[in-house]
Amino acid sequence: MRLILLGSGAFGLPTFKALAQQHDHEIVAVISQPDRPAGRKRVMTPTPVSQWALENNWTLHRRENVNESDFIEQTIKPLQADAAVVIAFGQKLGEPIVAAMGQWVGNLHASLLPRYRGAAPINRAMMAGDPDTGVCVIEIAPRMDAGDIFASASTAIAPRETAGELHDRLADLGPQVIQQVLRDVANNTLTRTVQDESLVTVARKMSKLDSPIDFNQPATAVRHHIHGVTPWPGAKTIWQTADGKPQPLTVLRVIDHPEQAHDTEPGTLLENHRIACAPGGGTIELLEIQAPGSKPMPIDAFTRGRPMQPGDRFVDMEK
Repeated sequence: MRLILLGSGAFGLPTFKALAQQHDHEIVAVISQPDRPAGRKRVMTPTPVSQWALENNWTLHRRENVNESDFIEQTIKPLQADAAVVIAFGQKLGEPIVAAMGQWVGNLHASLLPRYRGAAPINRAMMAGDPDTGVCVIEIAPRMDAGDIFASASTAIAPRETAGELHDRLADLGPQVIQQVLRDVANNTLTRTVQDESLVTVARKMSKLDSPIDFNQPATAVRHHIHGVTPWPGAKTIWQTADGKPQPLTVLRVIDHPEQAHDTEPGTLLENHRIACAPGGGTIELLEIQAPGSKPMPIDAFTRGRPMQPGDRFVDMEK
């Protein structure tokens, strides 16, 4: 099949690489977002998908708006594509460009729809404490992530897994479901499932407002939050010692101990790097943290240079 690939973020790379290796597919174009400033020096940087296309000499189009009629008429239609695969592209596709890209245009979405339509399905699934999640291949629709489902694959969320790690595992599920759907398209055996609108939830975009850790929540909810915002925007707190200067910290990984009883104020450090959570809600145990300007460190390595003592406090960034 003659394929157009549309993507920007790294989530689509495992699928795009797998499709490029198949002899029964021809990649006729890769479309991505324009280069953006990145890093402290604000150097213009291609998207991960653009970088992959450049390294492999694929025909690459970096467009601010792919829905412009000139681009559709002069670039997309002459490709005579059979199908298009859209993954983490970052632009809404209008009906004219969808119609111009072949008999099938589908999107790989990082949730088990209709749960978590929107910008941050991986983070929100973890923050909500869902036991599992997955990916869906869906039809492009006028409403966000509302298209019919062609295929899906699920996976359990591990207790010590962060959103960044889950992102990579879900990305690796992409090739199998996309390849199956493309086979069904080629064989004219494609089936679809309409999403149940009564089960829809929305995964709003992440922001720095999601960072602060609230130790007034039960330990399991605190773990879900910390892992769900890692690596970005990061789980932030202030470490306060009895006689030291408050130290901002990012908590990267924890274990929850919901069964551990305590009679101390939430946010208080106990023995064995455990922090008291809501009354009756147990404790969380620090495994990995990061100080500003430093690399992530296991808690034992961090405290060799900066000891933590029972009674130290961990408070909201704004307190």
